[in-house]
Amino acid sequence: MHPRFLYDLDNCAILGALDEVGDGWTLRILREAIYGLTRFDDFARALGCGRGVLSVRLKAMTAAGLIERQAYAEPGQRRRFEYHLTEKGWDLVPSLLTLGQWRERWAPSPDGPTARVTERATGRPVAALLSADARTRPLAMDEVRVALGPGAKRIG
Repeated sequence: MHPRFLYDLDNCAILGALDEVGDGWTLRILREAIYGLTRFDDFARALGCGRGVLSVRLKAMTAAGLIERQAYAEPGQRRRFEYHLTEKGWDLVPSLLTLGQWRERWAPSPDGPTARVTERATGRPVAALLSADARTRPLAMDEVRVALGPGAKRIG
């Protein structure tokens, strides 16, 4: 008999992570935050989703500790909020990069990747990988640069 049927695996970390961030809109918001968006109207425009959907997702992501709200006000305007990734949110970047690398391997865009992720100091491409080598040093997010790739298409 398969081990799945001998043990209760409902407390699996993968399942817990999917429950927290597996929603498609949540992953899209995370992607846009990695690309630098912080304002509600910018998220709505980039994602093309309804404002209600976006509001619910941002509240859930704030409650989960993935993003935090920071107040700002344009001169003469009411106070509004920006949404910034927390350390917990930034820790999801390698998972999202891995998903992107999987897609690039199995269904690459003919024009190349939309984004290029490189090490700031060397310009070398960054790859998410598994390693058993204790000497492998993970890169911190401030050592990584995300820039437009050849597959990015200008709108209009």
